[in-house]
Amino acid sequence: MMRSLYIVANTSLLLLIALSLSWELFLAPLRSGGSWMALKALPLLIPLPGLLRANRYTCQWASLLSLAYFTEGVVRAVSDPAPSRYLAMLETILATTLFVSLIFLARELGRRQR
Repeated sequence: MMRSLYIVANTSLLLLIALSLSWELFLAPLRSGGSWMALKALPLLIPLPGLLRANRYTCQWASLLSLAYFTEGVVRAVSDPAPSRYLAMLETILATTLFVSLIFLARELGRRQR
């Protein structure tokens, strides 16, 4: 169970990073030629080393970080036109997957530490 949570958490984080970069640079940037909004992927790089080591504390605070991306996805899914709307829906799904997997992974890691 823990191995699959680890894989889902890290995969969803990496996919969220890739989506954030590609969305704002190539797929549907706010301005043609790319956007500085691509910098929104930088905070996602901070928990990456801790999640790769399956650090419980990192799982806990990274789950809170994922809520910011969930919020952005929901707001842009409602307010942006296509194709940004569909990218925002994907961001919402990835952020939700990341949040849920991190919560359960942190719980499993806590059980193993006892």
